[in-house]
Amino acid sequence: MDLVLIAITIALLEYLYFGILVGKARGKTGIKAPAVSGDPEFERYYRVHQNTMELLVAFVPSIVIFAMVWRADVAAALGAVYIIGRYIYMKSYVSDPAKRTIGFALSFLPILILIVGGLIGAIMRIA
Repeated sequence: MDLVLIAITIALLEYLYFGILVGKARGKTGIKAPAVSGDPEFERYYRVHQNTMELLVAFVPSIVIFAMVWRADVAAALGAVYIIGRYIYMKSYVSDPAKRTIGFALSFLPILILIVGGLIGAIMRIA
């Protein structure tokens, strides 16, 4: 389970890092809080950060559930794919939002596997 905790912690640190990038973009582009629009570069960093938060809501519980009903090492490996996918998503979305597909897939598919796998594992445990 320690590997899962490490994966969750790295994912949370990555989210905080994306928040720092939003702050830097805010300063660079002159977009003052609470505004969240007005410059395309800032808006891309902001959307990456928001989208990552949206996925974390599913990622954190699903990786824990999967690890509890199957194997923690497999859950952690899927977590590593998610973390790498989020980074690729950030880099590609900031440079050209049309090229975000690979990064999104590498972060969404592990969550889907964790959720479905966790559900199946939990059902099998009570059956």
